[in-house]
Amino acid sequence: MERPIDFWPDRHMLCGNCGDPIVVDLDWIELWECGKEGCPRCGLACEHENAARVTVDPDDPALEDDHVASFFWYHTSTAPDWPVQDFDPTADLTAEDRRKMGGDVGIASVAAVYRAKALHVGTCAAAVHNMFRRMGDQADRDNQFYLYRVHLRPDVVVKKDWVPDPSDWLDTVVLEDVCPPGIDVTRYLNYHEDPGGLSLVLGRNAIASVQQVAIPLLDAGADDNWTLSAIKELEEASDTPVCEQDILGSWRPGPLPRAQVGQELGEALAARLPVNLRRQFKSAVSFSEGEDPAQWAR
Repeated sequence: MERPIDFWPDRHMLCGNCGDPIVVDLDWIELWECGKEGCPRCGLACEHENAARVTVDPDDPALEDDHVASFFWYHTSTAPDWPVQDFDPTADLTAEDRRKMGGDVGIASVAAVYRAKALHVGTCAAAVHNMFRRMGDQADRDNQFYLYRVHLRPDVVVKKDWVPDPSDWLDTVVLEDVCPPGIDVTRYLNYHEDPGGLSLVLGRNAIASVQQVAIPLLDAGADDNWTLSAIKELEEASDTPVCEQDILGSWRPGPLPRAQVGQELGEALAARLPVNLRRQFKSAVSFSEGEDPAQWAR
C-alpha cells in the first residue's frame, strides 16, 4: 500500500520544559534551530537542554502494528543489489588488507560486526534526504544511486510502540540490540532525514522483495523542457575565466561564467525544495569547472 509521498508535512514537536505539544512546518523548525523562534507557550529556545524536539504524529498510520507490513518503505543506496542476502563484507579485501587486519581471526571479527548491522528503511522523503546527504557530505556525489521500494514479509513481527533513533555517532545499529529474538521490525523516530517520521530497523530476512529505480535514470529518454533550457544556458555561457582585480590592484582569474550559471540553476532548483533539503541538494548538484553541461543537467 502506498501512502501519500509528502516532503512538506507538518511536524509535531513536544517541549520538554512545559510539555506543550505543537504542530509546525519545516520553515518554523529552520527558524527555531537558528534561535529565531521559541516554544509558543514558554518561549524556551533550541539551545536549552529541555528544548522542544520533534515527536511522532499521533495519527501516523504506521503506528498501527498490523499496517507496517502492508506499507511500502524506501531506501537509497549506491549498491545495485541491495539488500544482498549472502552478504560477505570481506569479499573485496586484498591479500595486503587481510594481512593488516590480522589474518583470518581479525577478518572474521570484522565480518561479524558488519553482518550484525541492522538495515534501515523509511519514508520516501527520508530515503531521498539520505541520498543527498551522502552526495553532499560523504563524497558520493559522482556515484550512481538507486531508490528502492521495499516490500516486507506479511508475517513480520513488529515491536510494540516506537523507540528514539537508535543510531550511534557512526549511524550504525546492531540488529539484536533493537530487534530481540522473536522481533523482526522495530519502528523508530527519525530525527534527521524526515524529522518526526517513522523509520524501521530490520534484518534482511524481514524483506520480501524490492523494486529499484536508478538515480539518475540510466535511460531517461527525451529531455524535458528544464533540461533543454539548462543545457542551452550552460553551453552559451563562456568556460573562460573572467579576470578580476583584487584589493591590491593585481589581476587574477575569476570564476567561470559557465560555473556561475550552473550555480544559479542549482540554487533555483533548490529553492523549490523543502528547506531541510536545500543545503544537501545544492552541495550534491554543484556545477564543477570542466563538467559536461548536458550530463550535469540530466
